[in-house]
Amino acid sequence: MRPVRTCIGCRARVDKSDLVRVVAIHGEAITVVTPDLLGSAPGRGAHLHLDLACLERAKQRKAFARALRVEGPLDTEQVDALVRESTSKTQPAPPTGGA
Repeated sequence: MRPVRTCIGCRARVDKSDLVRVVAIHGEAITVVTPDLLGSAPGRGAHLHLDLACLERAKQRKAFARALRVEGPLDTEQVDALVRESTSKTQPAPPTGGA
């Protein structure tokens, strides 16, 4: 049986390999949510699909703070960048005009 995790965005239970793990790195003024691509960073982790809809839903629901059990402001820019990069690689380029 393969490990199953829940996406903090859409709440779907899927294979761990279909999600990216994120962890909280505590700074002096702000906590940075960063992707843990190797799955070996210490501390509490949360899992998320590499999908813009799941990312936005997780932010709206304040799921990062709840799942990672942190308080205060969160910087999710590194996760945002990874999701945007992943999404741009999986979507086909729009057709160029010229008939």
